[in-house]
Amino acid sequence: MKAKDEKTETDEITAIEEEIRKTPYHKATQGHIGRLKAKLARLRFDQEKKAKGGPKGLGYAIKKSGDATVLLVGFPSVGKSTLLNRLTNAESKVAEYDFTTIDVIPGMLDYKGAKIQILDIPGLVEGAASGKGRGKEILSVVRNADLVLIMADVKKPGRAEIIRKEFCNAGFRLNQKRPDVKIEKTNTGGLNIGSTVKLKRIGQDEIKSILHEFKILNADILIRENITADQLIDCIMKNRVYVPALVILNKIDLDGKPAPGENTVAISAKNGTGIEELKGIIWRKLNLIRIYMKRAGKEPDLREPFIFRKGSTIRSVCNYIHGELAKDFSFARIWGPTARFPGQKVGLNRVLRDRDIVELHKD
Repeated sequence: MKAKDEKTETDEITAIEEEIRKTPYHKATQGHIGRLKAKLARLRFDQEKKAKGGPKGLGYAIKKSGDATVLLVGFPSVGKSTLLNRLTNAESKVAEYDFTTIDVIPGMLDYKGAKIQILDIPGLVEGAASGKGRGKEILSVVRNADLVLIMADVKKPGRAEIIRKEFCNAGFRLNQKRPDVKIEKTNTGGLNIGSTVKLKRIGQDEIKSILHEFKILNADILIRENITADQLIDCIMKNRVYVPALVILNKIDLDGKPAPGENTVAISAKNGTGIEELKGIIWRKLNLIRIYMKRAGKEPDLREPFIFRKGSTIRSVCNYIHGELAKDFSFARIWGPTARFPGQKVGLNRVLRDRDIVELHKD
């Protein structure tokens, strides 16, 4: 009976997707399309919850390590194992047939003083988001990733788009930020919808239809950017994951270098072409910075930097060293890109930049 229910649910998802594709979008159909999209999101979410409640022991338990975690995904036999071995100290098995990697293989990239964990996961197949090829278990690893590397054959670049779609269907938003929408449920008063910008991609009827589908009947909604119906649904759903991504087109040694695109890099994992460029892009996509520490009256230690994310402050450094250090903090002195002059005196909220040198002083 359970298999029949799951088949019916999958059929319903397929039917809704087809109806959305066939329905022309205009003012008269906005509400209907919004309701369909919301229902589709709910069905996919319910399907995902059922999959998580399945047999134990089928998932992938990954322990995060290092300063950041990067996930390497792609169709089978695209060269992921070869690339992992190029970037890290891993010894992932390499072969000329599909599904060589049947487990998650970790490796560690040492770059600019940072230790970046890279995970080579089993090859994805089309339909992974709905469970095909153990896709749900594979995609579950993504929730702990700081960056996703989507690898495709340079002769089959369209496969990268297929993978992006699978991620989207599974609730992942690659190279996106959470829309600036605030929804506060109330007990009475209906739906009060306000916006600070002109909404050109979604109408009032569509907004209300989506909220009603999620049983939100009373709420104050403030929209601060020109969102779509899909983005509003993302704000309502609790399972969306926003993560940066990079497309890697492999095997340029066989097909020449393609025209570069946004968030795309071309390499040859086999002969090493483009690997150093790739390392630099990974560093930038992770938004990492190096901070060097200095003791009063001594030279700074430039051998082993502390690794932080862009936007980190002196407070971040204090908390990293010791949880109580910020309480005893008096001031800090800094040298480097952030400092107006060498040894500038700053406070806890000072934002740091790559290669800044920090000297902490306590009360």
